[in-house]
Formats: sequence, structure tokens, C-alpha cells
Amino acid sequence: MEVNLDDIDLKILELMQSNARISNADLAREVEMAPSAVLERVKKLEQKKVILQYNTAINPAAVRQKLLAFIFIKAKEGIGVDNRIAETLLKVPEVQEVHHIAGEDCFLVKIRTEDSASLMALMRGSIKNVPDIVSTKTTIVLETVKEQQQLVIPKN
Repeated sequence: MEVNLDDIDLKILELMQSNARISNADLAREVEMAPSAVLERVKKLEQKKVILQYNTAINPAAVRQKLLAFIFIKAKEGIGVDNRIAETLLKVPEVQEVHHIAGEDCFLVKIRTEDSASLMALMRGSIKNVPDIVSTKTTIVLETVKEQQQLVIPKN
């Protein structure tokens, strides 16, 4: 989906990405436009699905989600044939991301749990019960140096 964004749209996105709670008045001041015009632009960005949602970044350790793991999953039929695996994985609360990938495996799944015991329980329960999974390879993260959801906003 290619959407044409001008310099003002890009500046609005950059400001909102760094602070989703920025007021409309502050946005308007930063882009030197009337607040009503800025509000209209933000609504259009939402309608065009450029702005997908507003999030709060939470420290995982504060909510006892200290263990981060990535699971490579190989499916019986490979990717694209049947989306049941992806749809089932999406329903697992600990699953943060599901990616179809190229290569030997079919999916890369990002999971956060409390500890290794809860990861094992998840693997033996929710993941094991997903039909058509042939194999999994789990990588546990020892330390996260950088993790972000923010995108690089281009300059026109």
C-alpha cells in the first residue's frame, strides 16, 4: 500500500511517533498550522491506515515478562498453503509477533514470558497443540541492547 505523504504529514508522524500523547495544539505549533487543519490531517492518516494505533511502551520486567524468546517454526505444508498455524499463534497471549519467513523455517515468532518454566509450559501447551507444526527451534535472549517499534521517518 503506497500512500503519498507530504513533508507536513511526515513531520506529524515523526512528532507523534516520539510522543503519542502530544496535544493537537503542540502538533499545530510544531508544523506551523492551525489546530483544526492538523486534526484533519491526523484523521486522514488514521483513515488511510498510516497511523495504525496508539501504544504505551511498558517495561516488560515491571509486569513480570522478563524472558524474551524467538521461536523458529517449520510447518508441514510450508508458508502460504494454509494460514491456520499463523491464525492459531495470533491467539496465544504471550505471542507478540508472528512473521512468515523465507528459508528452512516457515515462521519466526516473538514471545515474552515470565521465566524459562513459563516458556516451557507455553511450548508444551499452546505451541505443541498447533496443528501441522513439524519442528521448532527456540532462541532465548540473554540481553536486549536495542528494541524499538519506531520507524525511520523519511525526509522528502
